[in-house]
Amino acid sequence: MRKGDFTTLGATAHALSEREAHDFYATDPIALEKFLDESGIKLNNVWECACGQGHLAEVLKERNLLGKATDLIDRGYGDTEVNFYYSSEIWEGDILTNPPYGDALKFCGHALDCVEDGSKVVMLMRIQFLEGKKRKPFLQATPPKYVYVSSSRLRLAKGADFEKYNKPSANCYAWYVWEKGWKGDTMVKWFN
Repeated sequence: MRKGDFTTLGATAHALSEREAHDFYATDPIALEKFLDESGIKLNNVWECACGQGHLAEVLKERNLLGKATDLIDRGYGDTEVNFYYSSEIWEGDILTNPPYGDALKFCGHALDCVEDGSKVVMLMRIQFLEGKKRKPFLQATPPKYVYVSSSRLRLAKGADFEKYNKPSANCYAWYVWEKGWKGDTMVKWFN
C-alpha cells in the first residue's frame, strides 16, 4: 500500500487527525432507511444503545420501532449517562446501533447477552469486522445470521458534522444481523 492508504481507510494508527472522543461517528439516517426498506428484516421494540444525537433512533421512531434510546454521553438525545456495558437487564425486543468501532466486539457480545433467544442484534460496522484473530472465535461461536453489505459507500460524520464530512466514507460498511440462538452459516446479502 502507498503512504496515506491506511489513512484513507480510517486505520486508527495511521489517522492524520485525532479520533473523535468516544468514537462518535454519526450515521447518515439513509443507511438505516435503505437497510430497513430493502432487507425485509423485521424489528420490534428496538433499544438504540449508542444513540448519539438520534440519527438512527429517529428513523426507528418514525417507523414505530423505537423502544428506547440511550447513550453514555449527553449529546442532546435519549437517556444519557447510561453505560451500556453496565446494563444487566434482559431487553424484551431487539438492539440496533452503530457501535463505537474500538469497542465493537464488546458491544456485540454484550448486546447478545441482553436479549432473549430469537431477538435480533443489529450493528452497523465496517466490513473489516469480519477479519481479525480476536473476532474470529466470537464470530464462529455466535455467527451473525446475515451480513448486509452496502453496495454504495455510506456517510458517517465525525462528531455528527455532516456539513464538513459531506462525502461518502472510504470504508465499506455492513449491517450485521444476529438472531440470538441461531446457528448456521452466515448469509451475505446487499443493500443500497
